[in-house]
Order: sequence, then structure tokens, then C-alpha cells
Amino acid sequence: MPLAKETEMTTTETDEFLGQTETGVLSLAQHDEPYSIPISFGYDADERTFYMRLVSTPKSEKRKFLASSPRARLVVYDRTDGDTVYRSVVAVGSLEGIPLEELTVERVEQYGEAERPLFEIWGAEKQNLDIQLYEFAPETLSGRRTVIEPETNE
Repeated sequence: MPLAKETEMTTTETDEFLGQTETGVLSLAQHDEPYSIPISFGYDADERTFYMRLVSTPKSEKRKFLASSPRARLVVYDRTDGDTVYRSVVAVGSLEGIPLEELTVERVEQYGEAERPLFEIWGAEKQNLDIQLYEFAPETLSGRRTVIEPETNE
């Protein structure tokens, strides 16, 4: 049976991982109801802040959950080296919506790190799209690395 060795990632390792990974799963909650979505993000290691552009429609669950100023959990993960190394980071805190009047050139540049473009052209007309920019400066940010040791036949 393969053995798994799990270690905490250092702050530097966590920041490097987040700087080269662009997607994760954002989870929000309202009362006892959970909501999770895959997202793309930009990450500023100096500020340890995530930048997200979230799009919703009037009747979407996403808009309902975002309107409640929810607590959030972002999980970012990957597998490398022939699927023998797993890395994950969990960030916990509150999302902060950025009003359009507070956008500066420097702030908008942070969103350029996200994989999805800041503006898109939709194939079909979309009514009442809400495109909102968010900053997520987590209260806690932790990373783990798990290495799966191959089986030895002794």
C-alpha cells in the first residue's frame, strides 16, 4: 500500500503556488445552505489578497449568495509529478465587493492576473448581467503538500 506524507507548506511555498495557479472553488453559505462555484482569480503575494470577477444573472443562486455579504472559503489545489504530489491551499474570510467608483488603474491591474478576461463578449444576449469585482483578503490561509510514496516490494 502506498504511503502518504503530508506537510504544511511555508508562506513562501503557499504564495508561489497561488501565483502559478489560477483556478479554485469558492464556497459561500447562507444560514444552512451551502453554495460552491469554480472560479478564476488573480493573487497578490505581497498583500496576500485574491482578486475575483464574478458574473451573475438576476435569478441566479450566485447573485442571491453574493448579496448577503457572505463568509467565504476558497480551495485551490493541484496534482503534479505523475500524480504523486498533491498541493492544496484553503483561504477563509469575507468577500469585499469593489464599487465601480472606487476602481483605480492599480486595482484593475490586479484582476488582469485572473485567467478569465475582465470583459467578455457573450454569444447570446444576456439580460441584466451583474459583473462585480471582489477582493478577498483571507483571515486564514494555509497550504499543505501530500507526497504519495510508491509501493516497495520487499
